[in-house]
Amino acid sequence: MKAFKWYIVILCGLLLCCSIIACNPLKKDDKLSPVKIGEKWGYIDKTGKIVINAQFDSVFYFSEGLAPINIGKKFGYIDKTGKYIINPQFDDTECFSEGLAPVKIGAKWGYIDKTGKYVINLQFDKARYFFEGLAPVKIGAKWGYIDKTGKYVINLQFDKAGYFFEGLAPIKIGEKFGYIDKTGKYLINPQFDYAECFSEGLAPVMIGQEWGYIDKTGKIVINAQFDSAFFFSEGLAPVMIGQKRGYIDKTGKYVINPQFDNNAKFFSEGLAQVKIGKKWGYIDKTGKYVINLQFDDAGPFFEGLAPVMIGQKWGYIDKTGKIVINPQFDEASNFVEFLILLTNFSKELPK
Repeated sequence: MKAFKWYIVILCGLLLCCSIIACNPLKKDDKLSPVKIGEKWGYIDKTGKIVINAQFDSVFYFSEGLAPINIGKKFGYIDKTGKYIINPQFDDTECFSEGLAPVKIGAKWGYIDKTGKYVINLQFDKARYFFEGLAPVKIGAKWGYIDKTGKYVINLQFDKAGYFFEGLAPIKIGEKFGYIDKTGKYLINPQFDYAECFSEGLAPVMIGQEWGYIDKTGKIVINAQFDSAFFFSEGLAPVMIGQKRGYIDKTGKYVINPQFDNNAKFFSEGLAQVKIGKKWGYIDKTGKYVINLQFDDAGPFFEGLAPVMIGQKWGYIDKTGKIVINPQFDEASNFVEFLILLTNFSKELPK
């Protein structure tokens, strides 16, 4: 598990014994955001109130009611009151997905349920999240897929293996990438120099040094022409030509011409954060600035709020650009559940 910032949409995380919590019970569906104060992490609610005091060395998003956290060298899981549900005992952890979480002790990974019971024993060199009923796992140099009983559904055979989204997963054999279905059958033969997961019916693929998009039959629907290409979100995808990013629709037409520095992000709740020079702002899907360039760093909108950095401190703004939680944190993330974040905004192949 790696320590995170909001903009590195990655895998999960971390914690250890006895927590100090703030009062006021939360509703079950209340979203919390991780924040860093000094050297420690805690969680706030959408009013900016600290709900779980900053006490952890690293934390991650809540997923299915639990969040991985760590103090010192061991990792466990807390609930939204800050109570330990699974005591710190692991050398590494990930978030819960479809009722199970990958955990590591020593050099091996296995899976636990929400009581901390092993459902799949420690045996893998790497283990990742379950999506659509299957999880990529690695033993030695090869990847395969297991179901939630730990049974191999697709045997170890791939050099890389991605998550299943929309029924397909990108895999690598030798030097080429293709796509398989949940039986392990090739639906799109290995032929690409790199490939990402499907999103909104299309997937970015690299041919030679350029990126384009394919549909689920493997047909190229947007020719390889971009220096970088990313998955679609809310109907648009960021692409890069030279050092500038713009946005295309699913026909490959530019909806917003390349003009932003190499940091334009995905659309979330109708807005995307973009950077020109040293400042960040937010645009709508026509490319119009809704919130002018003014921030030193900025995150996506979730639940109507986005984290922004002014000077050296992070706070939160609403969609009008009004500051609703004053800049006061050393780092800040989003009010979002991990699975929503991963499903919509992070579809890279597991490392």
